Amino acid sequence: QVQLVESGGGLVQAGGSLRLSCAASGSIFRIGAMGWYRQAPGNQRELVATITSGGTTNYADSVKGRFTIARDSAKNTVYLQMNSLKPEDTAVYYCQSWISSSAENVRLYWGQGTQVTVSS
Repeated sequence: QVQLVESGGGLVQAGGSLRLSCAASGSIFRIGAMGWYRQAPGNQRELVATITSGGTTNYADSVKGRFTIARDSAKNTVYLQMNSLKPEDTAVYYCQSWISSSAENVRLYWGQGTQVTVSS
């Protein structure tokens, strides 16, 4: 059984910073790309940032220059450093990862989500 557990969300004023963490645990053979998505009320879930196992990153235009994604492969953890936060960043943030439990399979996993609220 594989789990993704997020932490680090909360309430912050506009211009502030938060750091999200997402740790994968369980029966893990290999972890591929990892990423963060977010969903605001009434909106579809959208990509925030992704990072491959080789460290290549990709960001949504709306967060470029403000957010940084990183991963610690030894800890099976992905991070999202969020700076210069804006009220429009308010959403539930979800961690996502492609994880293999053996050499023969790979599956997409999602975390339970963590709330980020930015006040103006």
